Amino acid sequence: MDRIPFPDDLIRAQQDWHAAYRALAVPRPRGATELRRRLLHLSTRIHWHPFWSTPDGWSPAARVELRRRAGGQQRSDAA
Repeated sequence: MDRIPFPDDLIRAQQDWHAAYRALAVPRPRGATELRRRLLHLSTRIHWHPFWSTPDGWSPAARVELRRRAGGQQRSDAA
């Protein structure tokens, strides 16, 4: 499969989203309200990024690939 050429700022936003989500997932996280606001902000940035209007970004598979690529270092899929 060809690698989708995601913009650096989109990859970084998705990585930041994963980090904020993990921080919010721990029991009694510090700054939970701020983490929720951060997730909302990042979700909006990711969802409305201009990349999704390009030929490389139109397919739902591109969104899956972004999440896989940005969060891939955190887990490995079992065969």
